[in-house]
Amino acid sequence: MGECVIKKIVEYKIITIVRGVAKDKLIPLVQAMYDGGIRLIELTYDASGKTSDEETASNIEMLVKHFENKMTVGAGTVLTEKQVELTKAAGGKFIISPDTNPDIIKKTKAMGLVSIPGALTPSEIAAASRAGADFVKVFPVNSMGSSYIKDVKAPLSNVKLLAVGGVTADNMKEYFETGACGIGVGSNIVNKNMIENNDFDGITKLAKLYTENI
Repeated sequence: MGECVIKKIVEYKIITIVRGVAKDKLIPLVQAMYDGGIRLIELTYDASGKTSDEETASNIEMLVKHFENKMTVGAGTVLTEKQVELTKAAGGKFIISPDTNPDIIKKTKAMGLVSIPGALTPSEIAAASRAGADFVKVFPVNSMGSSYIKDVKAPLSNVKLLAVGGVTADNMKEYFETGACGIGVGSNIVNKNMIENNDFDGITKLAKLYTENI
């Protein structure tokens, strides 16, 4: 299963980050992104605790079942081993974290899920890779610029890097040219105003700005 998901990430290249969206908006939102060519989404856990881990896992399960073979769903902002377990039980396929935590990486791999920890420095990126990460999320990449990916890839050419944080439809090409194998995109596609106003056609158009550039 893991190899299949890795291939999908390498092929489709864009993971959309869904954070703080009401349950009743999730299915039309994800359908709109699917219509725009998106095939990978992460539904994030709430680090503030306002939304329980169980509720987030329930939403992941809902999306997994509704979009069965159409959309690959994973979890984001994963900070605990319990969240890894909940994601697995919900049918999620990958685990994304904002940091590099070897315990989370090992738990993820032990449960047969794809591991995508966050890191910024070469030391963190290398540590994540050594711990078993399948990809490393370079975050926040906009603080460093696309040339940073090239600089890091020179000595760490074996590590698959995802560029996350400030990647736009206008600059995404730069990140691919400098060595990123994928990107994470949040509010530039998951536009809260459009969601609030049920402008899902607008979401589809935003998604196409990215997918048509791949």
